[in-house]
Amino acid sequence: MRQSSFARLSLRHLLLLSAIEDNGSLKRAAETIGTSQPRASKALQEAEELTGQKLFHRSNRGVRATPAGECVIRNAKTILAQLGKLERELNGLSAGTGTKLRIGTIMGAVPFVTEIVQRHLRRYPRTSVEILEDTSAELLRQLDRGALDLVIGRHSVSAAPHVYDVVAFHDEVLKVVANPAHPLVGKKRVALSDLADLRWIVYTAAMPMRLSLEQEFRHAGLPFPSVLLETRSALTTMSLIQGDQNSVALLSGDVAEFFAGFGMACILPVHLISKSEPYEVITRRSQDMPDQSKQFISELIAGAVPPHASR
Repeated sequence: MRQSSFARLSLRHLLLLSAIEDNGSLKRAAETIGTSQPRASKALQEAEELTGQKLFHRSNRGVRATPAGECVIRNAKTILAQLGKLERELNGLSAGTGTKLRIGTIMGAVPFVTEIVQRHLRRYPRTSVEILEDTSAELLRQLDRGALDLVIGRHSVSAAPHVYDVVAFHDEVLKVVANPAHPLVGKKRVALSDLADLRWIVYTAAMPMRLSLEQEFRHAGLPFPSVLLETRSALTTMSLIQGDQNSVALLSGDVAEFFAGFGMACILPVHLISKSEPYEVITRRSQDMPDQSKQFISELIAGAVPPHASR
């Protein structure tokens, strides 16, 4: 039987294609996989010849995947993720250790996720757990690379959302927090107009929580504050709140209640009408899921407030 040209695609080809997609540059991709640019260029040419497809558009601004390239890269990442999974399982067997669960989560879901992790570890005490906190976009990149088993975030930020299995499982409620010494703490009702001239600590532009806050100001007929402190870190937000009794911040309800419980911040009684996208548990559609991951996802969903349910 004649061997398909696709069978001649090597691990070197797959690693290169994945690295080009991640870096947007053939030169940086070559550096990532530890080869020279001429060899990387030759390997890319070989991959295009073997697949019979043009995989990238080349320009002065870098390289961009064609539709055929996106298809090949998506499958290359799946193959590489499966090889990584195989290596981890074999290493676990050699070391005589238990399984490892790798979870990615956005900041707002951290208190809820860690609660479920503790519950899971009581049931499976020999499991090792790695938790990575970042933005949804970065977590999905790590999921694509096989560095995570599942992500708690939002798949809408992906350019290829169809490659994921997604279950919305928990509404995100947004709350305004302030220093415990803030003059508005203790009021029965605080309007957004009362906070319009204060310094806001906010997520960076285009992040879902930031967009929700901008929408709140539009609905109230108020200009969005122009003097901001921008950060993606809850710890940085709390440190800033501690240092300035007049600043305020928007946080997810779970995170706000966590810090308020330790007396680090107070939740102001501001009525917000914007609804944030619910948290989703996201996995790769083409990737086999270990039983331990399936069990954790079941526990995650069972412990959640269903999207759009009353609280």
